[in-house]
Amino acid sequence: MMLDQPKGYLALVLHAHLPFVRHPEEEYFLEENWFFEAVTETYIPLIQVYEALIKDGVDFRITMSITPTLAAMFSDAFLQDRYLRHINKLIELAEKEIDQTGHEPHYHGLALMYHSRFLAARALFANRYQRNLINAFKKFQELGYLEIITCAATHGFLPTLNVNASSVQAQVEIGVEQYRTHFGVAPKGIWLPECGFYPTLDEILKEAGIKYFFCDSHGILHSDPQPLYGVYAPIYCPSGVAAFGRDWESSKQVWSSKEGYPGDPDYREYYRDIGHSRDFDYIKPYIHPDGIRINTGMKYWRITGNTEYKEAYQPQWAKDKAAIHAGNFLFNRTKQIEHLDYHMDRKPIIVAPYDAELFGHWWFEGPMWIDFLARKIFYDQSTVKMITPSEYLKEYSTNQVAMPSQSSWGYKGYSEYWLEGTNDWIYRYLHQANRRMSELVEKFYDLIAEQRRKKSGTLAALQYRALNQAARELLLAESSDWPFIMKTGTMVAYAEKRLKQHLNRFDKLFTDLINDTIDERWLKEIEWRDNAFHDIDCAKYYLGDSKTVPAHKQNEKNR
Repeated sequence: MMLDQPKGYLALVLHAHLPFVRHPEEEYFLEENWFFEAVTETYIPLIQVYEALIKDGVDFRITMSITPTLAAMFSDAFLQDRYLRHINKLIELAEKEIDQTGHEPHYHGLALMYHSRFLAARALFANRYQRNLINAFKKFQELGYLEIITCAATHGFLPTLNVNASSVQAQVEIGVEQYRTHFGVAPKGIWLPECGFYPTLDEILKEAGIKYFFCDSHGILHSDPQPLYGVYAPIYCPSGVAAFGRDWESSKQVWSSKEGYPGDPDYREYYRDIGHSRDFDYIKPYIHPDGIRINTGMKYWRITGNTEYKEAYQPQWAKDKAAIHAGNFLFNRTKQIEHLDYHMDRKPIIVAPYDAELFGHWWFEGPMWIDFLARKIFYDQSTVKMITPSEYLKEYSTNQVAMPSQSSWGYKGYSEYWLEGTNDWIYRYLHQANRRMSELVEKFYDLIAEQRRKKSGTLAALQYRALNQAARELLLAESSDWPFIMKTGTMVAYAEKRLKQHLNRFDKLFTDLINDTIDERWLKEIEWRDNAFHDIDCAKYYLGDSKTVPAHKQNEKNR
């Protein structure tokens, strides 16, 4: 157990995000599996790791963002029911696989392993946390082991939305409000979607009560003035909001499939799944009803190497390798901190952020690696200690003032991945919709103010519902996931369909509100389909620049 004072800190940051995918209009919808797979393969395994560490008395710290769209899906009764249906089907499949592999000893143990994992996942989900995994993460935060931060409402890429300042303000403030709804307190920090930052964004963050955010390495290194300690200490923006920079060395060591740990030949192969290899008639009940083969999560092979031939997965080999890699990561961070400690007048902080879905979903052994790492930090050395950003700011409240440069953690480090030939067409429509949203709020401001006070059941309440639904549709259209998918070239049809659906619904709402022709039956239908953010308040987020608000309305805006 570590007793000495550390020479430096490690801030392990996991960004947990999925776009809002919920389709009650169909009995089975393929893209909902994004959520179900992540629950089974990432979120539940992480919860199991946290529970085990706490049970064993390991003092650890991890920072997690849980985006508002992901929190909304965790809390949605409809998706909770569908997840139970999903995990029950997996348990049924695993039971069949135990029989199917009875004559294949190299696969039979794996079938038993998956069956046990699926049963444990169902028990944790349905019984221990009453179908809502927010309950688990909230508990870990209240115990002091997790620091959960928020994100922009629908993960909108803020540098490209900045044409309309009210759009960025809406994304940030709704993210903060949704966090309060789910966790009962205000968030201390925010994960900027794709780490997308531009100068002056910090002012919006400050207004929303945010204390810190994360930048990619070059966003900090290209700050004005140049930071004295690089990415190994936070800087304060002129607004007073702190910016932490990603340590490229520690990040690449983990996330890179070629140079990092996940590509090791002893680890499980992600791209081989029995959903694609079993006899069609046998596997048909467990894939898409139309016969489209999909991943089941049951994968019997290890990476083996750059070859089509894959050997059987050996769980003990993978476990041993995860322990070795955790030790290697800690060794490298120890040497890094020892070097930095010699050159700095404060303890350095190594910020290592990753997409949470890397751990468990893409890298099956990832949660196990986190478990080993936390234990090794706690028991085996005294140089490195895990910390959260707010804890570091409490220890070092005085930091250099500088403005980070515009940046992201995407391809080439700026905005190209979300603004190029495959997806640039979307922004003229998003920007127009944002201008129209501001027009609606200005036109109906007095009505909105009355509804915010009374919440009455009159015709005005119908208009207020339509205004809030218009805001909801616009936010869902702004998700950075849609241009990202268009750029990657996977599931493009779905991304385009979602974007167009939300914009078309927004346009109809705009027209109906202007012409006083709201179709309540249709409104109720889309409220049921696109039900993210039940307590959204259009007026609070779409007034934009305060100078444009009439003076007699300013008090209501600030309420």
